[in-house]
Amino acid sequence: MRNIKMTIEYDGSRYLGWQRLGDSDKTIQGKIEKVLSQLLGTEIEIVGSGRTDAGTHARAQIANFKTDNTLGLKAMQEVLIKNLPQDIIVKKLEEVPERFHSRYHTSGKQYSYYVWNQSIPSAFERNYSFHYSEKLDIEKMRKAAKKLTGRHDFLGFSALRKTKKSTVRALEKITIEQEEDLLHFTFIGEGFLHKMVRILIGTLLEIGTGTLEMDAIDDIFQSGKRQDAGMAVPAQGLFLDEVYYD
Repeated sequence: MRNIKMTIEYDGSRYLGWQRLGDSDKTIQGKIEKVLSQLLGTEIEIVGSGRTDAGTHARAQIANFKTDNTLGLKAMQEVLIKNLPQDIIVKKLEEVPERFHSRYHTSGKQYSYYVWNQSIPSAFERNYSFHYSEKLDIEKMRKAAKKLTGRHDFLGFSALRKTKKSTVRALEKITIEQEEDLLHFTFIGEGFLHKMVRILIGTLLEIGTGTLEMDAIDDIFQSGKRQDAGMAVPAQGLFLDEVYYD
């Protein structure tokens, strides 16, 4: 049995997210599985490193699937590129050990988020950034980002309700870079809760405008209450950049 690892790039603008849905064919997983199943002559199920929400993009989503088919990887990739929509690209295929699991074996991920910080929207950036016109104190936001790094219970910065599963995560690094009107946020951590990055961004933006004080971060960690954190910014500015494995 072959175990094949995929590196996938996609523009999530037209899709309802990564995960296959029974009542819709507008998911990344569903599109890829359909082409693979037709190509390999049997029902193929792929496992992704994690879900991305509707509208979220990926530069390097990782998935894997198993097959007995002996078709070469180059030929397989060519068929996938030819038959998938142009906004879903399988960048790489490689055979990996049978025990490799794209979700269970992750050691970390990197996400990017983009904010168009100008009074006038951008026609070109609208699908790949969040238009936020308020004036921001970038240095204050950078100081707040440092308070967010480290190992914390991020329940209050997620869309999860209380759960028996641990909501403690290690957030290794947050950077904020500015290139004219475009802000680029980068997050590197061992794992992320549902909507965690989007809520962290919303919280940092509200600190940057003075709507929230810096001390609010400690309060949110302590309370674990979603309503104490900032808004959840829209999905179109979010990119899954990289998935790490030991």
